[in-house]
Amino acid sequence: MRKTAFAVSLLATLPLLAQIPAKVPRDLKFEVATLKAAKNQGPISGIRPAPGGQRYQAQACPIRVMIQVAYRLKADQIVGGPSWLDSDLFDMEAKAEKPSTADELHVMLMNLLVERLHLKFHEDQKEMRMYALTVDKAGSKLTAHTSANAGEPWIDQSGRVLQVKMKATSSPMQYFAFRLSTLMDAPVVDQTNLPGEYDFTLNYTRELPPDFPVGGKLNGEEPDTSGPRIFEALKQQLGLELKPQKGRVPVLVIDQAEKPTDN
Repeated sequence: MRKTAFAVSLLATLPLLAQIPAKVPRDLKFEVATLKAAKNQGPISGIRPAPGGQRYQAQACPIRVMIQVAYRLKADQIVGGPSWLDSDLFDMEAKAEKPSTADELHVMLMNLLVERLHLKFHEDQKEMRMYALTVDKAGSKLTAHTSANAGEPWIDQSGRVLQVKMKATSSPMQYFAFRLSTLMDAPVVDQTNLPGEYDFTLNYTRELPPDFPVGGKLNGEEPDTSGPRIFEALKQQLGLELKPQKGRVPVLVIDQAEKPTDN
């Protein structure tokens, strides 16, 4: 299976938009950009902003993944479109006129895809498996962010293979729900009704893969499975709950996409 080595890291660091944006500032564009069929189709694939806030790069990346990253959606929230969106791989090199914020680069990526693909879409709702992020009946344990200059929401993620630490600064619940979506097997929808931004730390332990052999090792060590799983950690540490259920989830329906020509 092809590894999307840095698409996930991008999803983890960009602030979440409130909804699938049908309209964005069209005058905010990269100064120069190329989008062409991938030269090398090796084991590494993905899309990310380069350090310095001025470049965006993709390597052997399917267009559907680029759209997923651009609009911050899970794969099953993107509906329709031609089959080449998944099968064909592309490289991208894009450069802004000057160092830009993450949000500005993000809008430039959306505009690039719309322009080069002649991309047209509309927003809809789809009944699917999801997780509802709610406040536990005992109440929230979150600490409101009180800084006068909050800046962009940010959640650092660190730890070992199974032991994960998420440290949030100035994070709205909607952004946190998006970050949880990147960790879960279905979209997470914020139903906390908690306004504002929060600072918090969440420590949890990932589950071992279902086919992990008895006595097996991770990175040459016996796996440390101690500590609460994410459902328990959310309740114990933050006063929040993740409830698996079926519900209406925003989806992006692709009405038109044309294969980009080398440029």
